[in-house]
Amino acid sequence: MNFDFKEIITAGMILFAVIDIVGSIPIIIDLRNKVGHIQSEKASFIAAVLMIAFLFIGETILNLIGIDVNSFAVAGAFVIFFLAIEMILGISLYKDDAPSTASVVPLAFPLIAGAGTMTSLLSLRAEYYVENIIVAILINVVIVYIVLKSSNTIGRWLGKSGLAVIRKVFGVILLAIAVKLFASNVTGLF
Repeated sequence: MNFDFKEIITAGMILFAVIDIVGSIPIIIDLRNKVGHIQSEKASFIAAVLMIAFLFIGETILNLIGIDVNSFAVAGAFVIFFLAIEMILGISLYKDDAPSTASVVPLAFPLIAGAGTMTSLLSLRAEYYVENIIVAILINVVIVYIVLKSSNTIGRWLGKSGLAVIRKVFGVILLAIAVKLFASNVTGLF
């Protein structure tokens, strides 16, 4: 076992920024208002299972179609870059249709364990030990669960401007992460 506190914290911060559960509070509140009850426990558990499974089988899938992890990490850097641009500029480059129910589907996937999260997991795997990433996933799932359970309270406490500031700060962090992922993996391609 190669547990490293620094790797856990770094991977955890990257996942926290990509998942952006605090920035998703307005979406969660809107879902709660539209359909009533949100299944916080089920959504958190399914998201954790999806992320951990993708961490292990994602590379196998890539190998099956002939893509190496460095190439995927560079592609992931671009996805993270565009997510950061969305967060910083307050624009939407990708928009999903509004879900009709607040079941596991809109919460666990794609809100929590979406394309950006999956891309980030394989990008992280190119740089960090798997056990540290799993711990980072579990820490983030606990945070996600807490935010889902208390989204109304957090939304009232932070207000619209507080949520906007947090979203922009994590956007800048994501932008720096994208640059680092790109720089550290692009040399492995050539």
